[in-house]
Amino acid sequence: MPSWLDWCSCQSAIPDAPFDLGQPPPPEIMESMGLEEKAVYDDMNLYITPESFIIEPNGGPEVLVIGRHDKVTRVQPAGGGQLANLRPTRRICGVLGTIHLLSCDYLLVATHRLFVGVLNSAVVWRLAGYDIIPYIPNAIQRKENETYLRLLRQTLDTKYFYFSYRYDLTNSLQRQREVAAQSRPEQPGLLQRAEQRFVWNGYVLRQFQCDKMEKFQLPLVLGFVSINQVQINGQTFFWSIITRRSVQRAGTRLFCRGGDEQGHVANFVETEQIVEFNGQLTGFVQTRGSMPFHWHQLPNLRYKPRPVLVPGKDHLAACTLHFNEQIKLYGDNVAVNLVDHKGAEGELEATYARLVREMANPKVRYESFDFHSECRKMRWDRLNILIDRLAHEQDQFGVYHVFDDGKLVSTQTGVFRTNCIDCLDRTNVVQSMLARRSLTAVLQKLGVLHVGQRVEQASAIFESTFKGVWADNADLVSLQYSGTCALKTDFTRTGKRTKAGALQDGKNSLMRYYLNNFADGQRQDGIDLFLGKYLINDNEGGAVPSPLESKRGWRFFTFPSVLLMAVAMFMITMTYPTEFNTENLLFMLFWGAMIAVSATGILHYGIEFVQWPRLFPPISFRDP
Repeated sequence: MPSWLDWCSCQSAIPDAPFDLGQPPPPEIMESMGLEEKAVYDDMNLYITPESFIIEPNGGPEVLVIGRHDKVTRVQPAGGGQLANLRPTRRICGVLGTIHLLSCDYLLVATHRLFVGVLNSAVVWRLAGYDIIPYIPNAIQRKENETYLRLLRQTLDTKYFYFSYRYDLTNSLQRQREVAAQSRPEQPGLLQRAEQRFVWNGYVLRQFQCDKMEKFQLPLVLGFVSINQVQINGQTFFWSIITRRSVQRAGTRLFCRGGDEQGHVANFVETEQIVEFNGQLTGFVQTRGSMPFHWHQLPNLRYKPRPVLVPGKDHLAACTLHFNEQIKLYGDNVAVNLVDHKGAEGELEATYARLVREMANPKVRYESFDFHSECRKMRWDRLNILIDRLAHEQDQFGVYHVFDDGKLVSTQTGVFRTNCIDCLDRTNVVQSMLARRSLTAVLQKLGVLHVGQRVEQASAIFESTFKGVWADNADLVSLQYSGTCALKTDFTRTGKRTKAGALQDGKNSLMRYYLNNFADGQRQDGIDLFLGKYLINDNEGGAVPSPLESKRGWRFFTFPSVLLMAVAMFMITMTYPTEFNTENLLFMLFWGAMIAVSATGILHYGIEFVQWPRLFPPISFRDP
């Protein structure tokens, strides 16, 4: 019987496209690996009748019935005659949840998937298609409901959601072992075992309120997954990256900063590097997240709004709650702060350093590194100064290492928590360097690398793959938070900073400016709706005002209108004069002055021209 490794050895490496490694293994390979044993049903028929949604797993012993009117969800034995004379409406590959919008409830199902790879003998997929089906097809459709549907689709269209029918993508290898040790004798479902911080459809799945449908509930992870077969020194192993974005304080770049009263922080991301070799598994976990105290950087049409502390908040309490939770989850913490030491960023850096000192927690160490100052003039080799500072603790923390028979070799006892202002570009560069150092130590320990051999020197092909995967990781996390690909990925991909990369960064920065000021309000609303942070009131638009109604003041229409007219008149006066005289000059001066006045007014009242979230508008915008 051919093995998974035999099948993989016939597949070509695709370092530039780590998301799609081709087709899933043939049936005989999957059978030999035991991949047919699913924790969640994968291949199902969906029947839609006037009374019910009926979901039938192919070859399964039970069916899921969802009442379209009473909304009661129940699991029944298959073969009870409820499907007699019915033809399936469509094939689906997962049940994602149910959500209540303004007109009725909607069923969310996965309809298409793309094969990513096999991780620890389980297939990992990427969501490639979904459907949103109304419980009541002829319900009265209101304009506001169409807006809510558009927000929901915008969130589900985010690149990329991942899932597995057998492997728990939400938990690191080390946490999976801890969860298994705490589980009941009967194995709980995949959703019940999942780390809820990283289940993006957790809210919509819980709306079913049916305890017996574990095998129908498919958890989604938002982030990045790359699974790669690698050969070094004649040895074959699998190297994987799993990035998980948290649902706690989830949002977009400028509308979601800092921490909250519960200690949750914006853009919290866990990234795990996994190596599989000769029946052994190793995992190295890093985290990133916004500085854990109350600060914001609300858009105001300026290119770089000034980040400021939120007055009247208990910053020490938020920071303490955050690190207490991080210590509980990960052990010792090294807080690596990469923000500037001058200007507005410098004020936040000083606050962070002070709060860590005041916490006086021996399990938290603060390491500040002024990335831009240290690496100015493209001196990125100076990042090794930081890595050398962290080397001793990285060796102390170690990695999770286990054999496939369950024999434990070591655990990871601490974590590097890295941040910059966005926790995107600078953060990813440093995380990739820590991951490379860990990988070198792991491969030497496993005998893949010779003693003293570095991973970047062992294989030019893998070095290209490593850089490409970490650059792709940067791009995906950045797309999900800021709306554009990451900056500085030319260094991650090539090992050096280039002028072409700097030009591309300029393009991405301009796109970020546009999205953060004029598009991210709706994106934030979609996230809040999907995660259940905002619950729709059926009386919206009637007895209760709709939050979707526009609340623009007179300046929103007046200043842009004057600006457009002034620009048009200035161009006409300058381009088509019958003769250039004092009158023409006065007209040009007048319209030039109008351009300056209107543009200054727009910048002065910038917050009124930003597209703000409507479901949870910032306090500063509620009364413009």
